[in-house]
Amino acid sequence: MQSRITLLAASAAFAVITGAPAMAQSYPSKPVRFIVTYPPGGSSEVMSRIIGHQLTEFWGQPVIVEPRPGADGSIGMEYASKQPADGYTFLLGNFGPVVAKPLLAKVRYDWKRDFTPVSRTTVSANILVVPTTLPVKNARELVALAKSRPGELSYGTSGPGSMSHFAGEMFQRIAGVKMITVNYKGNALAITDIMGGQITTMFSDALPAMGALKTNKVRALAVTSEQRWPFTPELPTLAESGLKGFAAVNWWGILFPAGVGRPIVDKVNADLVKALDTSTVKSKLGELGVAAISSTPEAFGAFMASETARWGKLIKEAGLRVE
Repeated sequence: MQSRITLLAASAAFAVITGAPAMAQSYPSKPVRFIVTYPPGGSSEVMSRIIGHQLTEFWGQPVIVEPRPGADGSIGMEYASKQPADGYTFLLGNFGPVVAKPLLAKVRYDWKRDFTPVSRTTVSANILVVPTTLPVKNARELVALAKSRPGELSYGTSGPGSMSHFAGEMFQRIAGVKMITVNYKGNALAITDIMGGQITTMFSDALPAMGALKTNKVRALAVTSEQRWPFTPELPTLAESGLKGFAAVNWWGILFPAGVGRPIVDKVNADLVKALDTSTVKSKLGELGVAAISSTPEAFGAFMASETARWGKLIKEAGLRVE
């Protein structure tokens, strides 16, 4: 009897071991949900549709984009963290709700505890823009103006903890200036007020900034990346403009709820890498001003840990918090 029990246990263990790869090979066998933490029409939602469409082509199963906006992305993060760990729901994580929001306020999720990294997907420089009515032609002149009028100039953000918010804080610290922070519920509203001259400047996402530049009501001064951004090669970096060490680049990546099996994580990672390397996806993402990038799950996790440490230091030094 003992031998029979041992044999049955061994058979069950073998079935689990051999069944996992087989499950991954047949994955997905039904539609996959793609959670986005920002509203329809924004950069995150548009790029999720681009990536999701390519994965649909690969898998023969629909990838359904599901926006869950609100509270600077934290509503979608919490929602995604509570989904079944069966591989049929994943999330487009972004710097703001993944790293920044938990550093600034209490949230009911933790990326280290509640999610499994799959791969980075995209990166983008922000663009420093001002109204054309503001008498500055470059970042150096903006710094000089801000120093001559301490506490008078304002900068808009797409929400507390967004890259536009942190870039503004970094700008003030490196330039040695003081500006008024004006938080908006999204990039589009802030850009509208830039065009109308209600706020002085903004470190905008590339997509809305490039659209606003076509109106001739907005002037671009520089980009926030370490090197010139390939989609706006005419714009200098802020480091080139005298703000030594300035680097603030937005990023996105795919996360599963915690507990998804490694074979499925590896399959989705491999298919994402392949999707992001297609000329179609690269071209469509380029139209948004973002660049495709991929990584291993381990590298993505290490990257998020480094971002948490880096920006946590800025938050502590600047005394930032969400009211």
